[in-house]
Amino acid sequence: MSLSRRTLLELAALGVPFAGTTPRLLSEAPARDAERSADLVIIGGGLGGCAAALAACRAGLRVVCTEATDWIGGQVTSQAVPPDEHPWIESFGCTRSYREFRDGVRAYYSRHYPLTTTARNTARLNPGNGSVSRLCHEPRVALAVLHELLAPFVSGGQLRLLLEHAPVAADLAGDRVRVVTVSHLHTGRETVLAAPYFIDATDLGDLLPLTKTEFVIGAESQKDTGEPRAPAVAQPLNQQAFTWCFAVDHLAGEDHTIEKPTDYDFWRDYVPQMHPPWPGRLLSWAMSDPITLATRRLSFDPDGAGGEGLNLFVYRRIADPANFLEGRYASGISLVNWPQNDYWLGPLLGVDTGVAATHRARGKDLSLSLLYWMQTEAPRPDGGAGWKGLRLRDDVVGTADGLAKAVYVRESRRIKAEVTVTELHVGTDARVAATGVPRADVTAASFPDSVGIGSYRIDLHPSTSGVNYVDISSLPFQIPLGALIPQRVENLIPACKNIGTTHLTNGCYRLHPVEWNIGEAAGLLVAQALAVREPPRRIRSDPKALAAFQDVLRRNGLELEWPKLRPL
Repeated sequence: MSLSRRTLLELAALGVPFAGTTPRLLSEAPARDAERSADLVIIGGGLGGCAAALAACRAGLRVVCTEATDWIGGQVTSQAVPPDEHPWIESFGCTRSYREFRDGVRAYYSRHYPLTTTARNTARLNPGNGSVSRLCHEPRVALAVLHELLAPFVSGGQLRLLLEHAPVAADLAGDRVRVVTVSHLHTGRETVLAAPYFIDATDLGDLLPLTKTEFVIGAESQKDTGEPRAPAVAQPLNQQAFTWCFAVDHLAGEDHTIEKPTDYDFWRDYVPQMHPPWPGRLLSWAMSDPITLATRRLSFDPDGAGGEGLNLFVYRRIADPANFLEGRYASGISLVNWPQNDYWLGPLLGVDTGVAATHRARGKDLSLSLLYWMQTEAPRPDGGAGWKGLRLRDDVVGTADGLAKAVYVRESRRIKAEVTVTELHVGTDARVAATGVPRADVTAASFPDSVGIGSYRIDLHPSTSGVNYVDISSLPFQIPLGALIPQRVENLIPACKNIGTTHLTNGCYRLHPVEWNIGEAAGLLVAQALAVREPPRRIRSDPKALAAFQDVLRRNGLELEWPKLRPL
């Protein structure tokens, strides 16, 4: 399939992988800006990219950060996913700057929103009162807070944000990246970015193939990783579902039914072919329980408590009218990121551009079909069918079609790293079996090169190979510096889901506070490498250099070890 240059760049902005090392069409000669240079170039403005930029700027570096959409923030903004966090997040278990971000969200509501007296006096305000998180909030608020954190460096010229720019090529000198070329989505104008260090903070690890950095995709074999739950044979195309998120509210008595989606009939009747089996149609109020895989009953009711099981409207609600003065919200607003709009009929990585684009388009159709089903056919607690008053809130996510600006990607290309975190390091059952320590006392593996901490269950959504949920207990873990250092390339550092984890452990390293910690550590690592004139690999291998770097991390508010806690 022949795609125009503009189409290629639009796909790049949405994170579509390319079959080759560059989407550039060689027959075209795009206009170029003069080369820009900096101390650090960050490709990708998601949470990891923002944290890396903030840390590097605070350390005095000159930084260029690109972002394929027109919103920085990734998971929490352009992908419209409220934070998924561990249960201790309000007290410990994240970096100081991530806490600044969280506090900034609450302060923004306090400054700019007409809160009730009760809400204004609630120290740990949850604007949406969603049950998934202690801080469910609107994407635009997170966007505003991130810009506020970065604003002093942008204004002072220390940080240059290039929005709607995607990487299209890279030039190498041996094991070092010399420059990365990015192209503007709308104009096609290319900018060549030069720096001694580059950070890949894209959701799919877009720089890895461009820079010929060794990486893996999908599920590794048990022989490769030693993980009890890994498959016997590697499955590169076995990748977690992705999701096009969207926001809705409900205006009773009104009709906001959308046009019937193209493939609605297919999705309405679609029964997932999973192992273990899925309990019936995807578009229903039943799903596989992620942990037990038994049938789990759900409900949906935007106006009440709902029926049997979890009320999905409340689950990821990002605005609860009860927190605001009467009249501010006509309805609660809920973010739809559910099993019913997880797309697993094909992967985004390891297939050619056209196939990936088709999967993305079908993923969008699935999300719109879910909405249409809820508006027209979904069973109601009162015995009726459908909620015509469900309104797609395109204004909340900032798009014309009402779906998030970028797809929520759970699994990326992952570098072949100096250290790869496996189930044997963090899985509760695997650790008990390997160490003989009782379950009540077992801990995750201790990494002497820790650059941060995180905690979440090993949570894998159904995959493109037909594997149902894999959701298993894990232990509060550390982030080893070795997982941020490629085996060969010297000056490229990953800053999100592209670190040295496996298909399995990616399931607990992929969430909001961990991605932020990874990005912040990456930014400080580059600053330290430039300050001491030693490459990251040398900093890790030299005990004195490593200790000095870890002192820098602690002074900047990164926690490197956990107190004793129970497994999740």
